[in-house]
Amino acid sequence: MTIPYHLTKENKEPMLLEKMNDLTKWHFEQSEAYRLMISKSKLDIEAQTLYDVPFLPVQLFKLMDLVSVPKEEIVKVLTSSGTTGQQVSKIYLDKETSIAQTKALVEVMKPILGSKRMPMIILDTKSVLKNRNSFSARGAGILGFSNFGRKHFYALNDDMSLDVDGLRAFLEEYKGQRILLFGFTFMIWQYIYKESMQRGYKIDFGESILIHGGGWKKLKDEAVDSETFNQLLKSELGIREVHNYYGMVEQVGSIFVECTKGHLHTPNYADVIIRDPITFEVLSHGNQGLVQVLSELPHSYPGHSLLTEDLGTIIGEDNCECGWKGKYFNILGRIPKAELRGCSDTFQGVTRT
Repeated sequence: MTIPYHLTKENKEPMLLEKMNDLTKWHFEQSEAYRLMISKSKLDIEAQTLYDVPFLPVQLFKLMDLVSVPKEEIVKVLTSSGTTGQQVSKIYLDKETSIAQTKALVEVMKPILGSKRMPMIILDTKSVLKNRNSFSARGAGILGFSNFGRKHFYALNDDMSLDVDGLRAFLEEYKGQRILLFGFTFMIWQYIYKESMQRGYKIDFGESILIHGGGWKKLKDEAVDSETFNQLLKSELGIREVHNYYGMVEQVGSIFVECTKGHLHTPNYADVIIRDPITFEVLSHGNQGLVQVLSELPHSYPGHSLLTEDLGTIIGEDNCECGWKGKYFNILGRIPKAELRGCSDTFQGVTRT
């Protein structure tokens, strides 16, 4: 895996399709639950185009344990974020999948972060990493992005209060150096930005670059869009460069990062398809619909082709002004009280593992 944004459609699609078909066949042979769902849906495991690759609704991972390797080969279990009482997704990783996801994340971020590790501020609390064998989506994100930094400093105390003194000391120590900031969108807004404004903290993050993702629904409830978020962080906290990313615990490593023009991009090893929320027909560029994500990374669980509960629009392909190839798109939010039909109907009667 080298430059992650250099393949055009005509070169990328045949290579990705071959890998998608290999993964569909692998999961069909190794996962009884997946095999029963695909068979019952009468889907062809040898797709002729990327649009024909069988997909699972992402919510299935909240209802079933989907695994394609022996349980003794599982080295890590990831769980999605969820409020108390909500079911969470469980994603089972073997060593091969875990390593592949880590490598992919490094490659996909290299054009933005380079290869040199920066002093890093994690805009979260260290307690989220307590269990090293079972991670929440937050913990998995922190652990993955920690590879890009050094001298890691956690900006929040366990009670979610801002460690102002520690933060100022860190910023003073590395003043003049490029500093990497990482966190989750709503938490940055709630516990960093709003806390600083309400308490009158004067914080300047200096020569910093922020990578953030997730939690946009709560910000939209407060009428805060991406442009407002970026502008306020720059004007009030001095954060020089901001990049959003789109990803999910069900395909950790397969993240879609924002380019310098503000568009989310598909790397060489992943893709997105937009489908009609009712018919699931593929929609052309410029039309809003459900986001399907494809990734060649998931080996230990059948997560290589997933229909999400998010709405998005593909803006174009291979012609973004930033110079990166591949599709570029935006995410418009989540469908209300997401209840997807289709493959999810077929799991009825399938025994959970």
